[in-house]
Amino acid sequence: MAEEYNDNLHKGAIGKLYQYGRELRQSSTKAEKILWEYLRNRKLDGLKFRRQHPIDKFIADFYCHEKKLVIELDGAVHDDKMNAHYDAARTYELKVSGITVIRFRNSEVENCISFVLSEIRKATGK
Repeated sequence: MAEEYNDNLHKGAIGKLYQYGRELRQSSTKAEKILWEYLRNRKLDGLKFRRQHPIDKFIADFYCHEKKLVIELDGAVHDDKMNAHYDAARTYELKVSGITVIRFRNSEVENCISFVLSEIRKATGK
């Protein structure tokens, strides 16, 4: 049972993504740190969120397995056309796997956290 849960939790992510996730957790952006304070330890409606979580061939900024929800925070680098195309393809692949992806700008997290939390609650059905 635990093996099935783990496979479903990570959707077959390969080993190097786990190490990369650890590295990303150690170098979080300001927006990631802010949002994590609201999500960690089941602070948001008792839901368990993980940060820099490997799923398939991707690493999600934040992931709630119970709700199959990925939260992505986007800075200016995501404005580049190539990165925007990659983000759209990634969102599509996760959607096909039954995972919902919601995105916020770093500035939204930094300047309007109540809006961000409200949108996350809507996405979780809370």
